Amino acid sequence: MMYKIQANQSGTRSIEVSDEHLQTLEKYSLLKNLVDSSGIIDETVLDKLKFNVRSMLESEAGKDKALLDLCLDVIYNNNMKAFGLHQLVLLYIEWRGKQKVTQDNEAE
Repeated sequence: MMYKIQANQSGTRSIEVSDEHLQTLEKYSLLKNLVDSSGIIDETVLDKLKFNVRSMLESEAGKDKALLDLCLDVIYNNNMKAFGLHQLVLLYIEWRGKQKVTQDNEAE
């Protein structure tokens, strides 16, 4: 499934995010501990994510095509700014909640 996140305040730019991208975020816990206690997502947080991903790409994980796709399609997308990252985090939280509900329903 494809999702579209707004990448800027005015809504003129967007980034497409797939289930595979969200699964990769989860697999590598890329959003975990990314945002500090203030909860503010700014360019510094985006830079931190890019730095974390860059080191992963240089390691064994860098051989994972899904991680590379996530980087090319989403994280290093020309439209990705702090606003877009905030939208990505919100989408991930919503997606993760739906995954949990589905897993709970299957367990019953």
